Amino acid sequence: MSEDTIFGKIARGEAPANIVYEDDQCLAFRDMFPAAPMHILIIPRKAIPRLCDASEEDQSLLGHMLLVASKVAEQEGLGDKYRLVINNGEGAGQSVFHLHMHIIGGRSLSWPPG
Repeated sequence: MSEDTIFGKIARGEAPANIVYEDDQCLAFRDMFPAAPMHILIIPRKAIPRLCDASEEDQSLLGHMLLVASKVAEQEGLGDKYRLVINNGEGAGQSVFHLHMHIIGGRSLSWPPG
């Protein structure tokens, strides 16, 4: 799981992305294959393959990413009407093994999702 990914390249500025937010810990960009009218990904700059690979030292980073999600949702006009998704592992739908959080909104979302 230690191989480089497209998200690692985006985090380092080596691959293009439509970035809507960035700071020293993470960045957010529009998903190239959106599942809803608004679909933004948040990734940490640190390469963490899956959520289950995060450690105690990542606690602050993970909390920061949640706060960034709220900020980005507001910035993009979603207000309090959005869903956050983290897929953990291939069996859960994770296809890029660099931890990422989906902000999905802009339409009614049903439950259960999958």
